[in-house]
Amino acid sequence: MHHDTIFIKGLAVDAVIGVFDWEKEIKQPLVFDIELYTDLKKASLSDDLQDTVCYKTVSDGVIALTEESRFDLIESLAEQVCEHILKSQSAVSAVKLTLHKPDAVPAAQSVGLSIYRQRTSS
Repeated sequence: MHHDTIFIKGLAVDAVIGVFDWEKEIKQPLVFDIELYTDLKKASLSDDLQDTVCYKTVSDGVIALTEESRFDLIESLAEQVCEHILKSQSAVSAVKLTLHKPDAVPAAQSVGLSIYRQRTSS
C-alpha cells in the first residue's frame, strides 16, 4: 500500500443526478474531493511528469464522465469514477473519493458520501 497521495480538492461539475423527476430535467452541482494513493518517490527524483499521476488528466476524466452520466444515485456515480481512475491510472493503487451534493438538502451546507476503493490484484 502506498502512503503518498496526490489530491484534487473541490472539483466542481454540473451533472444530471437524482431520483426525482425534476432532478432528471436539470443539472445540479457536484463537488469532488479525490485522493490518489501512489508512490511519488520516482517522480521526486526524476522531476518528470511521466513518473507521476497527472492531476489534470484525472480531473478531465472525472469531469467528462460526470457530465455524461445520468445516475439516480451519487453512490453509483462515485463507484464509476473510482473504477475509471483505477482503470486509467496504473500508478494509482487506491482512491478515496468524497462526493458532495450541496443543493440536495437546503438546510445543510452539503451532503454526500466518501468511499475508498483499492486496486484488486486480478
